[in-house]
Order: sequence, then structure tokens, then C-alpha cells
Amino acid sequence: MDNEYHVMGMNMVWWIIWIILIFAIFLFPMSRTRVYRETPLDILQKKYASGKMTTQEYEERKAILQRDKIK
Repeated sequence: MDNEYHVMGMNMVWWIIWIILIFAIFLFPMSRTRVYRETPLDILQKKYASGKMTTQEYEERKAILQRDKIK
């Protein structure tokens, strides 16, 4: 009879461990894996900064992006 309580107690411990592991797997990665996505304006600014476009091109495209963002 003493043995049965020991086995039942160990089963309970394993269930608790599994529940904690499942919560850890599903909850913690979500909070740490926020991916930064570049916006079209970020990409445009990088191209301008690297000299791939003129100031006039940059201003025109920036105006278009900001106009489209408002709509």
C-alpha cells in the first residue's frame, strides 16, 4: 500500500512538470521573438543614405508613401 502512494505521488509530480514545460514552450518564445519588419519608408531611407537615389527622387517617393499611408 505504501508503494501505491509513492507511485501516485510521482505521477502527480510528472504531470506538474509536463504542464510547466508546456506553458514555458508556448508562452515564453512569443514574448521574445518579436520580429522587426522594415517599412517601405525604412527601405527608402536606406537607399537614399547609400546614394542609390537623388534627393528629388527620395522626396517624391517619400511623399507618395506618406500619402498612401494616410488613406
